[in-house]
Amino acid sequence: MRAEILAVGTEILLGDIVNTNAQYIAKRLADLGISVYHQSVVGDNPERLLEAYALAFSRADLVITTGGLGPTKDDLTKEVAFEYFGKESVVHEPSLKILQGHFKDMNRPMTQNNVKQACFPVDVMILPNNNGTAPGCIIEEGGKIVALLPGPPREMKPMFEESVATYLQKFQQGVLVSKVLRVVGVGESKAAEMLEDILDNQTNPTVAPYAKDGEVTFRITAKVDTYEEGTNLIEPMEAEIRSRLGNNIYGEGDTTLENVLGEMLVSKKLTIATAESCTGGMVASKLINYPGISSVFMEGAVTYSNEAKINRLGVKAETLDKYGAVSSEVAAEMAQGIAKTSGTNIGLSTTGIAGPQGGSEEKPVGLVYVGLCINGEVKTKELRLSGDRQRIRERATMQLLDLLRRELL
Repeated sequence: MRAEILAVGTEILLGDIVNTNAQYIAKRLADLGISVYHQSVVGDNPERLLEAYALAFSRADLVITTGGLGPTKDDLTKEVAFEYFGKESVVHEPSLKILQGHFKDMNRPMTQNNVKQACFPVDVMILPNNNGTAPGCIIEEGGKIVALLPGPPREMKPMFEESVATYLQKFQQGVLVSKVLRVVGVGESKAAEMLEDILDNQTNPTVAPYAKDGEVTFRITAKVDTYEEGTNLIEPMEAEIRSRLGNNIYGEGDTTLENVLGEMLVSKKLTIATAESCTGGMVASKLINYPGISSVFMEGAVTYSNEAKINRLGVKAETLDKYGAVSSEVAAEMAQGIAKTSGTNIGLSTTGIAGPQGGSEEKPVGLVYVGLCINGEVKTKELRLSGDRQRIRERATMQLLDLLRRELL
């Protein structure tokens, strides 16, 4: 079965909201072994929406829409779908009663335009909405299927899981089993080069690299009849990739670098504190994303000025004068200083030039020094980063966390 995801809403076309629904539905359809070849977005316009339905059904058996099920005149997804399939709608009394009860529970009057949310053709499958006012529906006609879902993710996701996923299981032909390996410390091109023969000769399972936010992921996907078969196909491929990339692989699935590092710190009972200049608190913010980090994370200091580095961390004035704030020597003293004053096993530090101004020929924008002090032993690393101010700060944060991870392995 071929599927297409059609998002309806001018606000998506204008970039006012991000279409996270398509990502969610695409992943779930892959779980069900249903192929998605196209995703589309169309505004709240009846003519263009009708064209979008025609195009989608010319190349797909199943179309899943999100959005446009509300009470206002520009909420047209249902009505245009009914028109496309030549169906007349009537008030569905059970849906109307649920809708009336919803407004009664909120102690709000139900206006007449809300009634349209309870109108459906008599021969469609109505999907209850337990998290909002707009029911969805599924229409089967002439070998084509459309599932109409609400736009808000808090309504769409439960409706998909409670109704659509179960309905689609009867069309399932095999499954896609995937495993994601997360890589940091090597770029996408280098990692791909290390796996070049695998990427060039893949069949089943397939291996696909993706670069995002200072890391690379490799998705291994097997198309099989059962999950057990998929696992058996993926295991030897995963083992080969792990043998080549080694400890550049920091985790798998949906984990994050900060979660992996947080688990290491907590399990080893290693206390930690951070002293940041150019990253401005990003390192601390990443660390405290991990639930339970409070047992080991003592404090984070943003010591942006030279005075703060001297007064808060004990960085020597002569070190600043001789080497400058952006130097390995200052990064080392910052890491030592925060560990000493906080009484922690580990101190982390960052100092650099994030730009867009402030660089020189000797110290260009993107030059960052990170420091690491573990039980009195200090290491620093020079980074030469590219990108805008935000990207430089984010990449410096990731590389420092990865440096600590590797030291703790």
